[in-house]
Amino acid sequence: MPSASKSWLLLSGFVLFYIIYLLFGALVFSSIERPAEDELRRDTERLKEAFLNQSCVSAATLELFLSRVLAANKHGVSVLRNSSGRSNWDLASSMFFANTLVTTVGYGHPTPLSDAGKAFSIVYALIGVPFTMLVLTACVQRVMQPLVLAPVGLLQRSGLKPRPATVVHFLLLLAAVVLCCILAPAAVFSALEASWTFLDSVYFCFISLCTIGLGDFVPAARPGQPYRALYQVAVMVYLFIGLMMMYLLLRTFHKMADVHGLTTFFQLPRCEASLLGDDTEPIVGNDPTPPCPKDKAAAKPLDPGSQPSYNSINKG
Repeated sequence: MPSASKSWLLLSGFVLFYIIYLLFGALVFSSIERPAEDELRRDTERLKEAFLNQSCVSAATLELFLSRVLAANKHGVSVLRNSSGRSNWDLASSMFFANTLVTTVGYGHPTPLSDAGKAFSIVYALIGVPFTMLVLTACVQRVMQPLVLAPVGLLQRSGLKPRPATVVHFLLLLAAVVLCCILAPAAVFSALEASWTFLDSVYFCFISLCTIGLGDFVPAARPGQPYRALYQVAVMVYLFIGLMMMYLLLRTFHKMADVHGLTTFFQLPRCEASLLGDDTEPIVGNDPTPPCPKDKAAAKPLDPGSQPSYNSINKG
C-alpha cells in the first residue's frame, strides 16, 4: 500500500476511534450522572416548595432572587454571612487566578466581572500561556538527563535490553508521578479541605494536572480558610511542579514509543527528530552564542537516519 494511502487510512481510523470514544464517554456519563441530577432536581423543588409554603414571598420574586444570587456566585461572590467579608481579588487570590489562567487550568472561580478585566485576561493569556509552556519546556529539558536518560542507561548497563529498559523506566516514572503528584498531594488536600474526601482530592489533582480544570473543586475557597494566602501560593507551586512532571511523563512515553517503533508504525514524528536538539541544547543555556559551522558540510542538516536515537544515547 502506498505511503500516502496508508497515512490517510490511519488518520481516518484515528478520527473514527475518537468519535466512538466520545460516544462511549457520553453514554457512560449520561447513565451515571443523569439519575443523580434528577434526584438533586427533585430535592431542590421540594425545598423551594417548602420555603414558599412557609413565607409570604411569591414564586416570581424568589426566582428573581435566586437567579441573581446564582449569577453572583458564578463570579465567586456569595451572599452567605460567613463569606461576605472576603475578597476574591486581593493580591494572593489575583495571583492564583493569573496562575490558573496562564497554565490553562482555569477553574472558573472567580472570573472577571468587568469588561476591562475580560479584555486584559485575553491579552494576558496570549502572552502568558506560550511563555508558561516555554518555561515548562526549559525545566523539563533540565531534568531529562537525571530522570530519563541516565536511569535508562543504568538499566541497560544492568543487563536489560533497550526495549524492556524503556518500559521498566516508564512504569517506575509513572508510579513515582502518581504517588508524588497525585496521591500524596491528595492526602494533604483532604486534610486541609474539610468537605473533600480523599477521592475528591485525587479527582481534583488529576483534573488540575491534566489542565482540565472543571472548577467543581477549588482549593482555598472555603470561608474562614486559615493562612489562605500561603495556601494559595503553595497550590501554585504544586501546579507548576505537577505540570512539569506530567510533561516529562509525556516526553518519556514518546521516547519509549520511538524505541518500540510505534511512532513509525503510526507515521508520527519521532521524538528525537523534533526534540533531540531541545535535549542537547537547552533553551536556557550557559552560552547564548550558537556555534558557527566551519564548513558547508557541517551546515547541512543531518539525515534523519543518522541522528542518534533514544536507544543509542543510552548505550555504553
